Amino acid sequence: MILCISHSNDYYTVDIVIKRLKELGKEVYRFNSDDFSHKLNFDYTGNSQGVSVTIQTPDFTFSSKDVEAVWYRKLWGIALPEELDASFHNIYLQEYSTMRSLFFRSLKNIPWMNPMDKDHGIAENKLEQLRLANESGLQIPESLFTNDPEKVKTFFHSVCKGDMIAKLHGSLSRSMSGNAPFFPTTLIREADLDNLDTLAYCPMIFQRNISKAYELRIVYVDGVFFTGKINAETSAKGKTDWRVADDVSLAWEPYVLPDEIAGKLTVMMKKMELFFGAIDMIRQKDGQYLFLEVNPQGEWGMIQRDLGYPIGETIAEKLVARIL
Repeated sequence: MILCISHSNDYYTVDIVIKRLKELGKEVYRFNSDDFSHKLNFDYTGNSQGVSVTIQTPDFTFSSKDVEAVWYRKLWGIALPEELDASFHNIYLQEYSTMRSLFFRSLKNIPWMNPMDKDHGIAENKLEQLRLANESGLQIPESLFTNDPEKVKTFFHSVCKGDMIAKLHGSLSRSMSGNAPFFPTTLIREADLDNLDTLAYCPMIFQRNISKAYELRIVYVDGVFFTGKINAETSAKGKTDWRVADDVSLAWEPYVLPDEIAGKLTVMMKKMELFFGAIDMIRQKDGQYLFLEVNPQGEWGMIQRDLGYPIGETIAEKLVARIL
């Protein structure tokens, strides 16, 4: 059986992968991570034959020994019962989170896409991403992650030469459509340097603003690349972040990565020990490619939907191949 870890509001992408897994003859169970709660029963047993974890839901029962491989799509917070008194919320979340972690750890010796610890470690450290990208031969933007206004001012003038952007280290939301609430990449002007008092409450990443010809969303699936190109340079709003370009109509275009860039990205992903990632890059006006970041749980539904790429099918096929 292949376990697909997602959440109760997931749609489209998870269905594509599950459909293909079933076509390949695999039993599949979709495990909504937010429902790891009083909605199921859990037991962890150990004896001379080894250790096993059993999960019993209203419609299915299985043990960790039944799972051949895991597709780790998304991990969401555990949902609290509406009837639970607020004074019990912390202990409820603490104990069910522990139980959920024990279950995931019981599956550590089978194939995962991606291994959870590697996934989280890379997602939570964008500076390490930049280091590994640079180590793999990719160009990266000059970057500063800080809560110190004086360091920002120095970086603005000495490194960025008055042309700088700011963004959060993490994301506020996750959405295939890109229209959910989020903090966009923002252009910082010299006048903005007088309004950095709130930086103490929200550290941010600052980078040199890049003169770009277009942006790329590159979906990496265990050595296979699917790339979409989007050009927001005609948008007054979207020049800095294409997701806010509501003043012009934008469309994804198919794109073929140069072999040299694909090779360097492959090296980087192997260093990160990831089998999947949604990579953002810029093609600069001088023709050079610049790495921005990789999201191990990044969205790819819009690329498959708009360009017809078989991304979900490839995820399923690559995962099954790792079992055999």
